[in-house]
Amino acid sequence: MSVLIDVILPVFLVIGFGYVVAWRGLFSEGAVDGLMRFAQNFAVPVLLARSIANLDLTQSYNWAMMAAFYSGALISFAIGITGARMIGRNGPESVAIGFACLFSNSLLLGVPITERAYGTDALSGNFAIISVHSPFLYTIGILAMEMVRSSGTGTSLGRVGLNALIGVLRTPLVIGILTGFAIKILTTLTGQPLPHPIREGMDMMARAALPAALFGLGGVLYRYRPEGDAKAIAMVTGLSLMLHPAITYGLAHFAFKVDTSALRSATLTAAMAPGVNAYLFANIYGVARRVAASAVLIATALSILTIWGWLAILP
Repeated sequence: MSVLIDVILPVFLVIGFGYVVAWRGLFSEGAVDGLMRFAQNFAVPVLLARSIANLDLTQSYNWAMMAAFYSGALISFAIGITGARMIGRNGPESVAIGFACLFSNSLLLGVPITERAYGTDALSGNFAIISVHSPFLYTIGILAMEMVRSSGTGTSLGRVGLNALIGVLRTPLVIGILTGFAIKILTTLTGQPLPHPIREGMDMMARAALPAALFGLGGVLYRYRPEGDAKAIAMVTGLSLMLHPAITYGLAHFAFKVDTSALRSATLTAAMAPGVNAYLFANIYGVARRVAASAVLIATALSILTIWGWLAILP
């Protein structure tokens, strides 16, 4: 019970606070949009850039951990698409539903919960996963969507790949990640750290990122309604909260035998509910928006209990 109270509830209380003030009309939709734009387009990318610039690349990139996490993600993606097709969804809708199974909320939920459970020093594995998360998974999702949409139109595979690459490179999170790697390379080659004012400015922005994003996430979740296909929503929720972390834990612990820190980072990140990006992806293509929105809302609420369970299993 102490884990639930001390680790999980503070994070969800911030989300709940954002939800309540939006519900009561104390924070308008425009204000929520502005806060989320600040968080997702500016503060969170700065947090990612700073965190990746500070990573010890030789220690943080545990490839067995990465393989376990992304194997679970891709298997969930494939099952999500297949399951959606089996319940009568068309190709683009199935890809959007599969993307909701693929894209866990690794940053806004995974980082604060891991930090509260195991401390700041435990986050290197989380940020290693996150540094690949958006570029890799958006590429997979956009490629799958473009291939489905271009089927029968004669669009070349090269054009599909170019569309996917352009879409990925335009996302602020990916820009933040690439900036972090650029800073890391620059400081390594020159042997000089970033100037103190720049580092302090980045630190100030980074400290604002997670509280603002969690509060804004609550405001965004208020708009969602549990509508759409119940079977699709249940499938996304089950794959995201149970199958993805189960595959990750099994591979990391039994097959790859990763160390305790890597096992915690991989499993907890995999155990997070779908992020708002799952809805944004569906919204970009105008398909399965109600299912994606409902799955984000319901899975986020249920994850309070499932995360508690995964924390009890982890060493």
